[in-house]
Amino acid sequence: MIGGGQAGLAMSHHLGRVGGEHLVLERGELAERWRSERWDSLHFQSPNWNMNLPGWPRMTADPQADPDAFSPLREVTHYIERYAAAIRAPVRTQCAALSVTRRPGSRQLQVQTDGTLYVAHNVVVATGPYQVPRATLALGAGVFELHSTQYRNPMQLPAGAVLVVGTGNSGVQIAEELCRADRRVFLSVSSHERIRRRYRGKDCIWWLIATGSADSTLREWKGARLSRLMTGVNGGHDMDLRQLAAEGVVLLGRVKAAENGRIAIADDLAASIAHGDESLQAFARRCDDAARAQALDLPAAQPPADPLPDPPELHEPIRTLDLAREGINSVIWANGAQAEFGWIDLPVFGQSPGPKRTPVHERGLTSEAGLYFLGLPWLHKWKSAFLFGADEDAAYLAQQIAPRKAS
Repeated sequence: MIGGGQAGLAMSHHLGRVGGEHLVLERGELAERWRSERWDSLHFQSPNWNMNLPGWPRMTADPQADPDAFSPLREVTHYIERYAAAIRAPVRTQCAALSVTRRPGSRQLQVQTDGTLYVAHNVVVATGPYQVPRATLALGAGVFELHSTQYRNPMQLPAGAVLVVGTGNSGVQIAEELCRADRRVFLSVSSHERIRRRYRGKDCIWWLIATGSADSTLREWKGARLSRLMTGVNGGHDMDLRQLAAEGVVLLGRVKAAENGRIAIADDLAASIAHGDESLQAFARRCDDAARAQALDLPAAQPPADPLPDPPELHEPIRTLDLAREGINSVIWANGAQAEFGWIDLPVFGQSPGPKRTPVHERGLTSEAGLYFLGLPWLHKWKSAFLFGADEDAAYLAQQIAPRKAS
């Protein structure tokens, strides 16, 4: 196994159950990305009752935990550490895989690390889907820039206003934190979906399971395909861009280009906000339909609260942002990350060159005997890339590997 996060450890659990001899190679410490690529105040975005790795749910690990609470970052990494110890996962930390190749003249695969060459019949790549930050624009000297994976807390930034680019979960949560730390914040809004943190007495994750969305394959999926705005901070609450605007955040459209400290802004803010509003209504309709179809005994749907007023930027959009004039000394690029598989030298990728190339697979199985992928978005279902989705996919791959090992 390459990767000692949730997917690699779930795979270790299932291989251990079928007697499969294996190693888990981790480039840093267990759950390295949770440790080194997340901000300090982050909370797990699913309730404790849904923090489940195979054979060891979060509530089993800590029976005193509130099942409806959201674990802070340190508890997430601690849970993964204790899980690895509980299943006795054979993990080798500080052991980054540098290459995966076919052993010459053999059906075996070989994994080169710094100083050690491992040879195996099977290799499962469980490094996650987000290794490399997406490209950013050159803003010039004098601006402190960092990607959201490098952001830790407001004290990390120099004095002055901050521009946050992107409204996935990272962008909106960081913008909210900076605003409440009395920073002036500009937020470049990208396409997004909205969701209710709680609806009719149940958390949105419960609804994703109840409606069948979590178990949908890409072909079946009819829900949101863009980033959903949610947070587990302060007990979990709805993320509403109008609320952020009411608190002082200046909303912008999508960043198009930059030159000499001036940023060109697309005229798409109103469209992005409208799409988010529509997705919120669609979410409620799906939940209500599921409640009726399954005769669920739940509180009646409450009428929606009166919407907050539109911020002025919706009707008078900012087209150009002058960083110096606005006192913006920091830019946080919350524009996402992507997989990077350039170190795998086997013909299992599509036509796109470089870091954008993606593996061609069927439920994690590739055309190269013995090579598997785990933990990717839509590996099989919507939940595949999430902690609670690792169990099912890992169990399936273990069933494929066991017969091959026996032969």
